[in-house]
Amino acid sequence: MTAAQEPDSEPESKAASDEEPPRSRLPWRRYRRTAVAAEILLVGVLGCWIGVTVGGRVDVAVGPVQTRMSIGTAWTGDSVVSVPPLGRLTLNSHDGPIRLDALVTRINTRDAREIFNNPASLNGLPERVSHDVRSGVRKLVIRAAVAGLLGSMVLGVLVFRRRLRRAFYAGLVSAAVILGSGGWAAATFHPQAIDEPRYDGLLAIAPSMVGDARDIVTDFQKYQKQLAKIVTNVSRLYDVTSTLPAFTPDPSTIRVLSVSDLHDNPAGWDVMRSVTKQFQVDVIVDSGDITDHGLAAENAYLEPMASMGVPYVWVRGNHDSGVTQRGVAAEPNGIVLDNQVKEVAGLRFAGIGDPRFTPDKSTTAHSVPVDVAQTGLALRDLITRQPSFAPVDVAVIHDPDGGVEVDGAAPLVLAGHLHFRSQRRLEHGTLLFVQGSTGGSALRALERGKPTPIKLSVLYFDRQTRTLQAYDDITVGGLGLTSAQIVRHVPPPVVPAPEVTDSPTPTGGTSSLRGRRGGLLTLW
Repeated sequence: MTAAQEPDSEPESKAASDEEPPRSRLPWRRYRRTAVAAEILLVGVLGCWIGVTVGGRVDVAVGPVQTRMSIGTAWTGDSVVSVPPLGRLTLNSHDGPIRLDALVTRINTRDAREIFNNPASLNGLPERVSHDVRSGVRKLVIRAAVAGLLGSMVLGVLVFRRRLRRAFYAGLVSAAVILGSGGWAAATFHPQAIDEPRYDGLLAIAPSMVGDARDIVTDFQKYQKQLAKIVTNVSRLYDVTSTLPAFTPDPSTIRVLSVSDLHDNPAGWDVMRSVTKQFQVDVIVDSGDITDHGLAAENAYLEPMASMGVPYVWVRGNHDSGVTQRGVAAEPNGIVLDNQVKEVAGLRFAGIGDPRFTPDKSTTAHSVPVDVAQTGLALRDLITRQPSFAPVDVAVIHDPDGGVEVDGAAPLVLAGHLHFRSQRRLEHGTLLFVQGSTGGSALRALERGKPTPIKLSVLYFDRQTRTLQAYDDITVGGLGLTSAQIVRHVPPPVVPAPEVTDSPTPTGGTSSLRGRRGGLLTLW
């Protein structure tokens, strides 16, 4: 029986051995399928990127300007208008992984001069420019889509060779990438971004590139007109050969240059002088810390103030002494505000000096010092005591911790002290505008390993209503660099503030305004 059963056992053993290899190869097949899918995905995306990079560009005329439009990759989207060698404008026009680049290659001088010399030709310029841009973008999208598909298909054939089905799938991946990216950009398109451009380039060119702030207010959300103004500004710059075009200020706009924390840096004066001239500033407002130690010898640093050519409004900072204050007051255009209200250049300013004099130590604290909070309360009391027919337009204080106490009493508070720029609307409608260091933090910036950029802002006020309409945040490379970045902002509408009531004077080492101020820390 045993011998007879042995033959029957061999087929069973053989059958079992035949079934084992498929089970052992199953994980390998799954891994291989995953690898093939990843390979197709990689080839499709890479081929699409190569195709768009190589073929995704067109040359189009936008009004009198000849441009080369192209599509690139960027995490934040945006549209970039490059005007070599003058600089570039960046617009937050859309989100997504694609960026629209427009490079100005040349100017049609004949058409440009016709626009400048014949005012009637400006009537149809916005529609013409808008039509040219739409037509150019449409051509660019079609060409980029075709180039992306061809790029993925060609790369797929090269990689997969005879496996044409995989090359076809790579093409489908490319099509999905193109449709998804284009749909994302279209869904997030916001044309109002043209009213708030960011400029990078030479400081002297900035006013001619970004244009007059009045245009933002009167033409807000009018995409075609703003687009035409940028094209016109670029055309004017290219049309001029030896001198820059004159930047004529709008008589209905008051321009205020906000500076702070110069800390004895002579480069700050040079930048301020350039901005004052190029932007046709009416008044400079300094939020304090013009010196570093408040010594009498440092008053020599104040002499360039007279060369600014405009009134210089100043409040004392914690690095400034009484000697410094007398030195500023001695300058022919120096205007000191120390618990006072003065009208300058059509605006009423109220200011108060910092109560501390701490030139040799940090004032870092996790709570608001009592004297700083009380100084802010004193400034608010000064503002609320003004007659209703002569309200205060701008409050000036060094430490923003004291500035929050002015909330509701004035529409705008200018401060400094923190060495970084920020703007935020307080609970009762006041805009707290904290300026960065116009001196680039001076020598103390070198202690951090690299220079701190010089920061200052141009604020635009309506002459009749005396309200803030727009402002340009200017950032210049540290230690005298001539390149700059200008970001234009349009503040949100001011919500009418409720009636201001007196709050109790703080006691002890903390202040109840901590919850209102959002946790700002006093750093300098």
